[in-house]
Amino acid sequence: FQNEIFIYKDSVFFRDGRRRVDFVLSYVDDKDGERKQERRKVYEANLENVGLELETEDKSESEDGKTSFVKIHAPWEVLATYADVLKIKVPFKVNDIPDNKDTPMNWLSTPFRLPDHIMHPEPDYFTAPFNKSKSDFFLIDNQETFFPPSTRNRIVYYILSRCSYLKDECPDKDKKGIKRLLNNGTYTAAFPLHDSRYWTRSRDPNCESERYNLYKHWARFFCFFKEQPLDLVRKYYGEKIGIYFAWLGFYTEMLFFAAVVGTICFIYGFLTYDDNQWSKEICSEAIGGNIVMCPLCDKKCGYWKLITTCNSSWQSHLFDNVATVFFAIFMGIWVTLFLEFWKRRQARLEYEWDLVDFEEEQQQLQLRPEYETKCSKRKLNRITQEMEPYLPITSKCARLCLSGATVLFWISLIIACIIGVIAYRLAVYAAFASIMKDSPTAHLQVVGPLITPQLATSVTASCINFVIIMILNLMYEKVAIWITDMEIPKTHLEYENKLTVKMFLFQFVNYYSSCFYVAFFKGKFVGYPGNYIYMFGEWSKLRNEECDPGGCLIELTTQLVIVMTGKQVWGNIQEALVPNWWGSRKARSHPESLYSRWEQDYDLQVFGQLGLFQEYLEMVIQFGFITLFVASFPLAPLLALFNNIIEVRVDSWKLTTQFRRPVAAKAHSIGAWQEILNGMAILSVVTNAFIVAFTSDMIPRLVYMYAYQPDGEMNMKGYINNSLSVFNISEFPETLWIYFRCFFVLFPCRYRDYRYPPGHQKQYTHTMQFWHILAAKLAFIIIMEHVVFLVKFFVAWMIPDVPSDVRARIKRERYLVQEYLHDYEVERLKNQLSQNANDCTCAPMIYPSLPKHEVLSECL
Repeated sequence: FQNEIFIYKDSVFFRDGRRRVDFVLSYVDDKDGERKQERRKVYEANLENVGLELETEDKSESEDGKTSFVKIHAPWEVLATYADVLKIKVPFKVNDIPDNKDTPMNWLSTPFRLPDHIMHPEPDYFTAPFNKSKSDFFLIDNQETFFPPSTRNRIVYYILSRCSYLKDECPDKDKKGIKRLLNNGTYTAAFPLHDSRYWTRSRDPNCESERYNLYKHWARFFCFFKEQPLDLVRKYYGEKIGIYFAWLGFYTEMLFFAAVVGTICFIYGFLTYDDNQWSKEICSEAIGGNIVMCPLCDKKCGYWKLITTCNSSWQSHLFDNVATVFFAIFMGIWVTLFLEFWKRRQARLEYEWDLVDFEEEQQQLQLRPEYETKCSKRKLNRITQEMEPYLPITSKCARLCLSGATVLFWISLIIACIIGVIAYRLAVYAAFASIMKDSPTAHLQVVGPLITPQLATSVTASCINFVIIMILNLMYEKVAIWITDMEIPKTHLEYENKLTVKMFLFQFVNYYSSCFYVAFFKGKFVGYPGNYIYMFGEWSKLRNEECDPGGCLIELTTQLVIVMTGKQVWGNIQEALVPNWWGSRKARSHPESLYSRWEQDYDLQVFGQLGLFQEYLEMVIQFGFITLFVASFPLAPLLALFNNIIEVRVDSWKLTTQFRRPVAAKAHSIGAWQEILNGMAILSVVTNAFIVAFTSDMIPRLVYMYAYQPDGEMNMKGYINNSLSVFNISEFPETLWIYFRCFFVLFPCRYRDYRYPPGHQKQYTHTMQFWHILAAKLAFIIIMEHVVFLVKFFVAWMIPDVPSDVRARIKRERYLVQEYLHDYEVERLKNQLSQNANDCTCAPMIYPSLPKHEVLSECL
């Protein structure tokens, strides 16, 4: 008897063991109990009037003794009615198109495959929108199992969100929906049930235990090399979550190719390490040891030898070489291939998951409860022909203006923080320069020579910037939600799109602004000795930063590595190591008790409406790092690949073990994120072209080798001396001259620029070589952008968005729907006429066979 009770408690059925629990509502009686109890009584009575069946588990039977649970079952009549209303597609014929998926060397993929019953839990059918009046047209073997659990909970949630909790005689008809009841505390939770515990199968043989299969074959880290069971994910969680994991998996697959090419480019830089002529000159005692450089800051910085930048010059060569140009062009093409092939993969999923004709009309027409509450005025909806609330245009404009002003304010705050970090770099560099002269680290055998004022400043500033980014992120999320709520979007889809744009805009400025500064502003507006440019004016004494003689690319690499790696590590720590373990612990501590299925799920975390929003945002920000600035760090795709391999399993583990089962929702694409990715793909071509031209030293070196090499040879001998201009230190302002007169008075100092030397009639103005280099940079940007964009457009034109076999299947399915419906109607009409003829005493008539309807041309 106890065993039977346990099976009932650990199953997804009513006490009778037949009726499936499609949804669960929970509540706790409190001080305001009478009012809430009345709402629950009316609401549940209205649910029963609609046709749903309810069964209540009293609080005395729950483990905490406080929570009551209302289990909801949707019988066949209700499911059939609303499946007709929602135009849910169901099978009517087994797919008869041969599947030609045999590929050569198919056995190589065997280790990565999953069992076929996991990958394809259902046969392949042709489907059509359900019609209750023609139910015998569809392949209905068992009415109880015809609609899968995800479809059942979607239908029930549709009813719950529209059912009123006031009596019919009450004038206020807008008091309806489970969301309002959750917001006002009438119910504490509303969720569909998992079908089993994730670590073991359900004892009830009628439970599918698909959650256990997902955990075993998908949500464990040791499955990282296996394919994802996307059909099972879609069947269990719905299309919206399935599309996310399909996109994440495809993105990770495509990252593999970018990671391989990026690693090859890095290896090329490593193998050509000894061919780096300019670094040899910097590290040479005869050249770099004799070149005295001008001070990098006022008063506290002294003259320094060029040889001190030896190590940073060698490090810079690993990323700043000929392969950088190739990789920048490759990534511009890779982005296009990724987006175009994803469109094809998405089109295939749309067909396989019955989303071809799906339009989000239900989401667009369904008003948010918050919109209904805050909008008191009403007007006629031309689509539904019903009076509905609306927001006056004056209030809408005022809210949009306030929203825009708030967005600009917070973006200005981000920029102010970045300027603060830049000011830190300028102020602290001088301190590091004076402190590290006699620093104990200089005597260390390995790391001593690597620790320079430039490196110390760059690393500490990047770390501070990362900390500021993470702190601001917490604030921005709340601000973006507050702004979006203030605008009162009409539908859930509109709400999600508005929040997506705001959050991405905030994150874009927050994460990328420091990289944009190092890539495009640092070292570009410095001036020259005796006429330096100061950040806040000469009174601030904060001179704009200069780049090393080896260029600013290594600093951009440092900034990118710290921010990108720090974000990924912190994100994985947040997701995997610091989740809410309580529900999982509590469930595992009751393996043989009467801890019911609904109580187990009640103790899990809530997977909110914006649950996927943060996951998409995290991946899109990462996509920006590996595309916008990838020319400075070819290993960025490799880091992203390792992160995403972990990310797929962490996200699946969280969804399967830590969260309640979300309500199934349909989505035929990744939504607004598709346009954001397209915009970033175009911007990445521009940013990488500018990085190669203005941040790296690739163009100046090529101009020198081809036009200014004194011996006319195709090598880089003499490049360092050519790239440094001369300044007479006696022309420094008096204060600096007095401070520096005890140093190298007989030697002029050098600085990184192309200007005429002192004594020349155009002294300290730009030389003709400077203008040649500038022209070459602009020409390179134009040529690279045009080449990459032409290739992008050509590739996009060559690759159709919908595969030919998918297009053929879609046409055949439409053809069969019309043909079978025609035959069905003809047969139905014949049966009806024959019955009428049997009832009639008149002379029999001969009814000619009706011709088939002509099939529409687009279906042929």
